[in-house]
Amino acid sequence: MTAPADRSPLKPGDPAPDFTLAAVGRDGTVSLDDYRGRSPVLLAMFRGLYCPFCRRAIAQLGVTTEKLKAAGVETLAIVATSPENARLYFKFRPTRAPLAADPELVTHRAFGLPRLPVTPELMAALQNTAINPSGELPEPLPPTAAMPALDKIDGFTPSEVDRQDAERQFPQIKGQFLVDRAGIVRWANIETAGEGVTGLGKFPTDEELLAAARALR
Repeated sequence: MTAPADRSPLKPGDPAPDFTLAAVGRDGTVSLDDYRGRSPVLLAMFRGLYCPFCRRAIAQLGVTTEKLKAAGVETLAIVATSPENARLYFKFRPTRAPLAADPELVTHRAFGLPRLPVTPELMAALQNTAINPSGELPEPLPPTAAMPALDKIDGFTPSEVDRQDAERQFPQIKGQFLVDRAGIVRWANIETAGEGVTGLGKFPTDEELLAAARALR
């Protein structure tokens, strides 16, 4: 699979590009073809594990996975780090969500998830827009302060791989795509698309994901 440059995010009605990635929780690979003709699949694409918002969303998705499965929808979380780094992290913090590793963000690019241009306006927004997407912080903080604060809550110390991921991915946007069994995108949610930096770190609720799944029927 090649990743088109400067592609807009896929939207409902678009065909989903195929991919083959290293599986994290087992040997071998996982591809979109594994689901084609068999089951719809929710693809949730994340930054590297340095991102505390992503770590929380993956944990939440582990719970939602069972609910989606009951609604007839499979789940695949795609994490932008090396398979080895992902396997080490999830060995100690397991999740029920099936996982794949995409260290080069090839899938993110093919589905059109942007890496925002670094502009003075963006940097000012990251330093001045207060967020608290998980509600864990005593008060909303700018992303530049919220992320280390959440790392401290987690007792998370980034590895060298995490630091390298953070440096080369900044500022990558995450997103979710519900793909039907014919390989067509039926629902999509792109971080910051509606709210700008205020929406950074947000992830759909169980209710939103299940509503999208039920709409496939």
